[in-house]
Amino acid sequence: MSELPSTPPNLAALTRRAFLGRTGAGAALIAGGLAIGGGSAIARTAPAIAPADLDPLALLKKMLAFDTQNFGEGGVTRPHAEMLKAMWEAADVAAEIIPTPKKDNVHLIARIRGTTSAAPLLLLGHSDVVPVERSKWTVDPFAGVVKDGEIYGRGALDMKGANAAFIAALLRHLNEKGRFDRDIIVLTDCDEEAGPYGSRWLAENHWNKIDAGMVLTEGGWFLAQKDRTTPMLITVTRQDKVYFNLDLVADGTATHSSKPNPDSAIAKLSRAIAELDSWLAPVTLTPVTREYFAALARATDDRPFKRAIELLLNAKSGPSRERAAALVVKRSSYPWLHRALLRTTHAFVIEDAGYKENVIPSSATVRINCRGVPGGQRPRDFLAQVRRLLADRDVQVTLVSSAGETEEAALKRLDETFAKPPSSIDSPLFTAIKDAAGKTYPQAAFAPALFEAGTSLSPWTSRGVPGYGVYPYVLDNDQLIGMHGNDERISVAALSQGTDFMYRLFERFRV
Repeated sequence: MSELPSTPPNLAALTRRAFLGRTGAGAALIAGGLAIGGGSAIARTAPAIAPADLDPLALLKKMLAFDTQNFGEGGVTRPHAEMLKAMWEAADVAAEIIPTPKKDNVHLIARIRGTTSAAPLLLLGHSDVVPVERSKWTVDPFAGVVKDGEIYGRGALDMKGANAAFIAALLRHLNEKGRFDRDIIVLTDCDEEAGPYGSRWLAENHWNKIDAGMVLTEGGWFLAQKDRTTPMLITVTRQDKVYFNLDLVADGTATHSSKPNPDSAIAKLSRAIAELDSWLAPVTLTPVTREYFAALARATDDRPFKRAIELLLNAKSGPSRERAAALVVKRSSYPWLHRALLRTTHAFVIEDAGYKENVIPSSATVRINCRGVPGGQRPRDFLAQVRRLLADRDVQVTLVSSAGETEEAALKRLDETFAKPPSSIDSPLFTAIKDAAGKTYPQAAFAPALFEAGTSLSPWTSRGVPGYGVYPYVLDNDQLIGMHGNDERISVAALSQGTDFMYRLFERFRV
């Protein structure tokens, strides 16, 4: 097991392997024929890994410079993929661009060959990002601006920052001539943020290139104490929430806008939204979320917060559980995250009404994005509850489904997702994550967790392949909220420490 890269010690004390691994100028010295020890020249050529690619901050800046916005039908990811392909090839790693039917929307697959036939480890990181509202940003979202110890940019958190940490850590091992006990596949995919040619399409068309025994992607949060910087809880997600959408539709009388009437579709819809906005689905605790909150109670140095969590975990009735959950959210430094982990959530995301300013429209629609807790409240029960809540509001509540799919067929599909068990914690990858967390963040607690959002893991987990998620940097609540928001950013110091975490994770697979 090699040590974490650090400032090189006295050259006389270096072995050949240590010298190559710890000296950023190793490749240049080799090219110059430097002799060490008894005067024999080093004959083996090192991969031409650029020092900037070993630095996660510099690598992240390069990634952020590519505008890979995905407005719903995929983005332009080829230039970003070509940059990474050249980087991998310079490190003597085979890399391949996989085109999709959409022009310049591509996947990139790199494969580091291992020493055995053990099932590969796959790293899954998406290259596309959600769109930006440029006028709402204080910096250029594609310039990789560093300000007050934070790097800003669309994708800095989700998930080019994680990709930079994953890749920089692997390159450090390669720079040390490290070998792994299995192939490591690095998939930089497209269409994760919506679109028809994401990982599911890739699995259907190129499974032989991404067939793996375990997968790591985005997910688990590294949370801080109330001081916003001290690591408190390191989590790895082993399960995503269940994703589904509802549409609320209100109908009314269309007429000239000079004659307002009580039968307004927009007004009906607004009243229904207001009622649903003030309502929360019931709290539910599963084995996965119980373990998470128990670890959070052990980790926090905030005694009132700890007591609130203990009340939640020990609650014997629904009403007492609801009261305790409200107190947990109130006391938490991450209130939106912890509210989301406790129940099915619903968020108003798209509204459609009207087409001309002098016409009162006949219809108004709002889309609601919902995320259910696997093993908690079933999506079909949530849908029934929303329909009962809005029964007197004169609106239709529709489950959004695929073309030609009946509501019952869609609910059965969601039932299957809901019932899928979390990934096993008995795997070499989970063990490596836990070990790396203990070494990198020794004062923090560690726990498996539920991811409040979704990932591209389904093509693997549906085949029984364990999949996990980490965002390998400590975040405060403001940074967490920046995910898919404005002024998205992460801490430079946290990115560096997170790359050390990833280095130690991969160290478990070195031979």
